[in-house]
Amino acid sequence: MDHLDRLEAYSIYILREAYKKLGKLGMLWSIGKDSTVLLWLTKKAFFGHCPFPLIHVDTTYKIPEMITYRDEFARKYGFELIVHKNEEALQSGMGPEHGRLVCCKALKTEGLNQVVRKHEFDGLILGIRRDEEGSRSKERVFSERNKDSAWDYVHQPPELWDQFKTDFAKGNHVRVHPLLHWNEIDIWTYIGRENIPIIDLYFAKEGKRYRSLGCAPCTGQINSEAATVQEIIAELKATNVSERAGRAQDQEDAYAMQKLRKEGYM
Repeated sequence: MDHLDRLEAYSIYILREAYKKLGKLGMLWSIGKDSTVLLWLTKKAFFGHCPFPLIHVDTTYKIPEMITYRDEFARKYGFELIVHKNEEALQSGMGPEHGRLVCCKALKTEGLNQVVRKHEFDGLILGIRRDEEGSRSKERVFSERNKDSAWDYVHQPPELWDQFKTDFAKGNHVRVHPLLHWNEIDIWTYIGRENIPIIDLYFAKEGKRYRSLGCAPCTGQINSEAATVQEIIAELKATNVSERAGRAQDQEDAYAMQKLRKEGYM
């Protein structure tokens, strides 16, 4: 087995453990490269089928091409798709002008918490990676959230020798992270090897491209001429700029993501 084979096998093992040990599961799909790779791995893990509904928390501020890609991709592969909006917050006028952390908490964090309560999920599967952002490096593969979806990152069980804690108090749910052990170059190398259909916002047009995708007002492009997967990989090997450097909420507060994720953000 080569490096990608080992990464793939471990992720598939995690997905099957979650399916076997946990109750009702949903899978978050941000439409980005990581969660799309996670979908691909899920199809492999379950022989071409995705046994979980896909969940997209729609802030209504996403880049329009993302919504088009979302609907076409789900329809093409026959995925069950749950699209949820925090309608109360949107009707009250919530948006990025209120502050990025305030907006993210209302439209993303609380929106996600509403999905968990409404559909009574016992667990959520997410495509986050430890190398992507500081607070995510503190995560466990199977990570408990309380009845309010809050994360106690200080008191977490150890995960030694691939022994995962999968029994949780009733009313809590677990976040499952099959991609924690991957890095950004691994993701792109796997996309290239598997020929995974990724949204074209990642590829350079007129000297600009997106490296990380989010809401349009809060996500900046980078200067780039990388128009293919191999060119993106070469570019990443030569850069020392962080993956989320273009995300406005990270610039607003050095601990933005940790504050958001403590309260239930993905």
